[in-house]
Amino acid sequence: ATTAPRIPSTRLALHHFDTTYSLHLRELWPSVRVGLLCEQKYGALLNNFSAPEDVIQELELLNATDFVSEALQKAQQSQRGATVREAVRGTQEGSVEGRTVIQAETSPPLPFRASISSKIRCYTFPRGDITRFHPARPDTLGLLGYYLMDAASLLPVLALDVHPDDLVLDLCAAPGGKTLALLQTGLCVSGGHLAANDISISRTKRLHQILHNYVPKEVRESVSVTSYDGRDWKDEEGGTFHKVLVDVPCTTDRHSAMEEDNNIFHKRRTKERQMLPMLQLQLLMAGILAAKPGGEVVYSTCSLSPLQNECVIE
Repeated sequence: ATTAPRIPSTRLALHHFDTTYSLHLRELWPSVRVGLLCEQKYGALLNNFSAPEDVIQELELLNATDFVSEALQKAQQSQRGATVREAVRGTQEGSVEGRTVIQAETSPPLPFRASISSKIRCYTFPRGDITRFHPARPDTLGLLGYYLMDAASLLPVLALDVHPDDLVLDLCAAPGGKTLALLQTGLCVSGGHLAANDISISRTKRLHQILHNYVPKEVRESVSVTSYDGRDWKDEEGGTFHKVLVDVPCTTDRHSAMEEDNNIFHKRRTKERQMLPMLQLQLLMAGILAAKPGGEVVYSTCSLSPLQNECVIE
C-alpha cells in the first residue's frame, strides 16, 4: 500500500483562504492575497526608555517616518476640512436659518480629540520601499532603541487609548510587542499598573526577555507577568481594570500562508482550529468581566476571518 503525499499546511491554509475570503472580500481579495503572500515589512516601535531623540534622528536619516503622528495629522486635517464644509453648508442655508449661519461662521472649531497616544511612535518606510531596519543597538544602559514588529499590531494598542494612571490588563500578552507598546504610554512610570498574562510558559519567557531588553528594572518590576489560563481571569482579578486588551490566539493568516512550522492548518491541529472561535469568545468574556464598570475592552486578531472577528463580537 502507498501513502498519499502529505499536503503542505501552507497550501491547505491558502486553499481555505481562497474559498472563504474570496466570498467575504469579493473583488478586494486578489490584492489582499498578494499582500498576504508578500514578504512582511516591519515597523520600528520607538523605545522611550532608551535615547529616543538619537534613535529618531537615525531612523529619519533612513527616510523612515512615524506613521502614528502622520495618522494624527491626517485626522486633524480631515476634521478641519469637515468644519469648513459645515460652515459653507450653513452659509448656503443662510436665507432659511440666518442665526445658525452666524454661529457657524463665528464659533471657533471644536478642538480635535483623538484617542491616539502621542507617546507611541512607530517608524515605517514608504509604500514600495523594501528597505529593512537594522537590528536595534543597545544604549549605555543596555536598553535597545526600537522593537521591530508588524506596524498593524499597534492598532489595538492605539485603540485602547491608555493613560499613565490606568490599570491595564493584557490578557494574551506573549510574545510581548503589544505589552511593550502599552508601556510606551508612560504606564507604570507615573502611576498606573500593567498585568501581562499568557497561558504559555515558554512564550511568557519570551515576554520576560523583551521586558529585560527594553524596559528599565524599576519599571519592569512593576509589571505583573503571569501564566494563567485567560479564560479563568475573572476568578483571579475580576472587575479590576480600566482597560483590557484581548489579543486572542487565531489562525495567524500570514504565518499560516507562509510558514510550515507551528502551522495551525496542519491536519493534526484541525480540531484546535475549529474550536478557535469558541476559545476566542471565552477569552473575550473573561476580558469583559476583568474590566471595571465603565471600563474599555479592545478585542483583536491577526486574521481576516469573520468567524474569528465579527461573529465573536456579535
